[in-house]
Amino acid sequence: MKIKSYRTLVMGTPWRNLTYLILELEDGTIGYGESRILGKTHTVCEFLKDVQRHIVGHDVHDIEDLYRRFTLLDFGSAGEVVMTGLAMVEMACWDCIGKLANLPVYKLLGGATRESVPAYANGWYKVSREPEYFAQAAKEVRNAGYRNLKFDPFGNGNLELERKEFDKSIELIFAVHEAVGDDCQLHIEMHGRFAPHQAIAIAKEIECIKPAWIEEPCRPEDLGALKKVAQHTSIPIATGERLYSANQYRDLFPMRVVDIIQPDMTQCGGILELKKIAATAETYNVMVAPHNVGGIITTMATLHLMFTLRNGKILEHFNDFTDQHVKQAGSPYPEVVDGHFQLPEGPGWGVELDLDFIAQHPPGQTTAQVIADPGLDMFKKDEWNKRSQ
Repeated sequence: MKIKSYRTLVMGTPWRNLTYLILELEDGTIGYGESRILGKTHTVCEFLKDVQRHIVGHDVHDIEDLYRRFTLLDFGSAGEVVMTGLAMVEMACWDCIGKLANLPVYKLLGGATRESVPAYANGWYKVSREPEYFAQAAKEVRNAGYRNLKFDPFGNGNLELERKEFDKSIELIFAVHEAVGDDCQLHIEMHGRFAPHQAIAIAKEIECIKPAWIEEPCRPEDLGALKKVAQHTSIPIATGERLYSANQYRDLFPMRVVDIIQPDMTQCGGILELKKIAATAETYNVMVAPHNVGGIITTMATLHLMFTLRNGKILEHFNDFTDQHVKQAGSPYPEVVDGHFQLPEGPGWGVELDLDFIAQHPPGQTTAQVIADPGLDMFKKDEWNKRSQ
C-alpha cells in the first residue's frame, strides 16, 4: 500500500508547539505522527516539504527503507531536525500499518509484556520557587493518584550555583519530599546544567531521600563528566533525551555510567529505532524511561512501545497539569489512572485526531509566516518553571 500524500498541522501552547503529521494512503487510510521540537518547529515543517521524494509513492510498510532514505541516501549526517522529521513520518506509517492489519501497534512489535505502565508527572510545579508552594503543588499531584513526580528546582542554574541558590534548591527538594512522603518517588531533573563537582555536591545532599534518579546532571554530550558523577553517587543516573540516534548511544553503554536511558521517540527516528536502542540497553541491564513532552499521539505511540519492552521502567506525562487543552486534540486520550497507563485498544494507535480543534489552537507567535517556538529560557529565567502561565 503506497503513501499518497501528507501534511502538517501545528497546535500552540504558551511554552511549546506540537506538530502533527497527517499521512494518507492510496486507499484513504489516515495515519498520525507528532513531534515537539524546541525552537525548530518551522524548520521541521519545511524539511518535510523538502523530502517528499522519500515519502510519497513508497510502500507504507517499508519502515527500514524509510530510515535508509532519510539518512544514508541523503548522505549527510542526520541530526535533530532530520530524525524528528523521520520520526513523524515513521509514527504515521505505523498507525496506518496497524489500521490496515486491524491490530494495535504493540501487537505488531512483539506484543505486550505487562498489563499497565507506571507514569510520572511533570509540568506540575508552575508556582513560585518557594518551599510552601512547591509542597502544595506536589500534594495535588499525589492526590491525583501519581506516586512519581519529576521537577527541576534549580532556577536558571548553569555549571554551578551560588551558595544561596544551592541551599534554596535543596530546600525545595526536601519540601516536596516531606509533602508527598516516602510512598512517592522524586525524579530530580538537572537539564544538563552542572559541572561534575556541582552535580556531585547536589547528589550527596539528597541521597538520604533516595530519589528515583538524577537526570542529565551534566551536559549530555560530555560522557566523561557523566562518568565522574556516576563514580561519586549511589543515586541512579538517567540521560538520553538529547541523543538522536542509536549511534549516539554506542559509547554510553560500555562506560556503565547510566542506569536509565530516556530516548524521545519523536526525536530519535521513531518507534522502531527507539525499540532497537532499548534492545541494546537491555543487553547492558539498563532500563528505559522514554522522554515524553508530547500530546495525544506521542503519548499513545510511546505507550504502545513501552508495553512491548522487557526493560521498560516508567513513562513521563505532562498533560494532566499543564496545557490541558492538549488532551482535547483527539480521542480517546490515554488517561493516567492510579498512577498508571492502561493497555491501549483499537487498530493503529487507537486514536483519532480532532483536526478542527487543533486548527483552532494555532501557535501564538508567528513572524513573516515563520512559526516561533515560545521556549522556556531555563538558563535565563529564574522562574521559567511557570511555563508562561
